[in-house]
Amino acid sequence: MGLRVIRQEGDDILQKKARVVKEITPSIIELLDDMMETLKEKDGVGIAAPQIGILKRVALISHEDETYELINPEIIDEEDTQVCNEACLSVPGRCGDIDRPMKITVKATNRLGEEYTVTVDDFMASVFAHELDHLDGVLFVEKARNLQYLSPEQMDQRRRARRRRAKKRK
Repeated sequence: MGLRVIRQEGDDILQKKARVVKEITPSIIELLDDMMETLKEKDGVGIAAPQIGILKRVALISHEDETYELINPEIIDEEDTQVCNEACLSVPGRCGDIDRPMKITVKATNRLGEEYTVTVDDFMASVFAHELDHLDGVLFVEKARNLQYLSPEQMDQRRRARRRRAKKRK
């Protein structure tokens, strides 16, 4: 496993649509492992392969005790809407409000080649929608309003608040 460099806003790869994974190979497994290590190092919740320079339809979401490996994910249902204040590893120091589904159902494949569906709501619905946008070459800042710049201290406060909310839900 290895840490990967997060591509930043302005990198052309972040604006390209990722390609479908036709076969789960050892390199796809290694990609998932590297994405997990990178996500943990950056203290994030989700990461998509284009964010580390790989144009494959692969994303990984890890929050609380749940981890989702999403190979070729597709949104199959959405319900209601919510306004979320989002940030992104590829757009450091910025956050903004964005409309996201309140509830989302996604079909995907895991590293074992098993197809599954997952339905999530609230915060996790916004995370899934955010990561799937990356696979289509869309950054949250393209859809967001009320964009703000955050200091490193404010970014740390956001992370600590997210952890506190996660602990309260348990």
